[in-house]
This record gives sequence, C-alpha cells and structure tokens, in this order.
Amino acid sequence: MAAPGALLVMGVSGSGKSTVGALLASQLGWKFYDADDYHPEENRIKMGKGIPLNDQDRIPWLCNLHDILLREVASGQHVVLACSALKKMYRDILIRGKDGVPRKCDEPGKDEKLAEVKLLVVHLSGSFEVISGRLLKRKGHFMPPELLQSQLDILEPPSAPEIFIQISVTKTLSEIIATIMKALK
Repeated sequence: MAAPGALLVMGVSGSGKSTVGALLASQLGWKFYDADDYHPEENRIKMGKGIPLNDQDRIPWLCNLHDILLREVASGQHVVLACSALKKMYRDILIRGKDGVPRKCDEPGKDEKLAEVKLLVVHLSGSFEVISGRLLKRKGHFMPPELLQSQLDILEPPSAPEIFIQISVTKTLSEIIATIMKALK
C-alpha cells in the first residue's frame, strides 16, 4: 500500500485509540492528534453528564479535524489521528469535509484539488465486556463508561470501499503496532 497522507485510529471509547495512535506516530515520525483534545467544551460537558453526542454535536468537531488533516497533509506532513469516527458519515467528513463534498469545511469552493485526505482507517474492535473492563479502570477522562453502549449502538465498522484494517483490542500493543506497520508497507 502506498503510504496514506493520514492514518485514522478509530473505535469506541476505551479501545486504545490514543495509546496506539501516539506510539504509532512516534515510531513513524508522523504528527499525532488526539481528536478528544478538539472537542468543544459543550461536548465535554454533555458527555460528562452521561448524555451521548448526536450528529449536530459531532459535525462541527469533525469539520475542524478535517481542516487540520487537510492543512497538515497539504504541507507534506503525515498525520496519525485518534478519533472515534463511529459512523461512515463521520469518516467521510474527515476525508472530504462536510456533506462529503470535496472542499474545506471552513472555505467553501477553495482548494478543490487538496480537499480530499488519503486516509487509512485502523479500526480497533472488541467486545463490550473487554472494553467496559478497560473503561472502569480508566481515571480522569470526561467520557463515562456508561456511554460505551451508546457508542456500540451507532458504530458502523469500516467496509469497502473504505481503505481499512480491523485489529482486535485483545492483541498486545506491540502486536497492534506491528500489524499496522505491516499494512503500511
């Protein structure tokens, strides 16, 4: 596979996206972004109260992430993004911008040729039991374990024609990284 401009490490909360993404970026020498760092405060408050986010909450956040990916890739920087990206529509926004049309979210009509980000999707998947066990051990995160089921309910695993690999969260961190590195070759 030709190296993508960006690699998306996706999955439900507690699947290991941030850990895998940060280590992968470090090993590849790519820039790392954790999508959680870009949630507006109102999204964090909502999730902290145990209220699942809806599409209206997520779309502006995803557009912002698309614009970051677009800017970095256009400047020649490879990027690893850790982001839940639970629905295909959300991944399409990360690749193409709002409504899947080829333009920057914040600049309609400009930079048409640069608007699509070549993205390899790495889906970290696991059972409710395994992931909820991880969430119960996690401290200091705004996403409460009670919202895991709501994420699993809306999860649309990647499928063709998306460019993706799926890796079980039951693998060790080194096995997960090795699998991704092999896919990038």
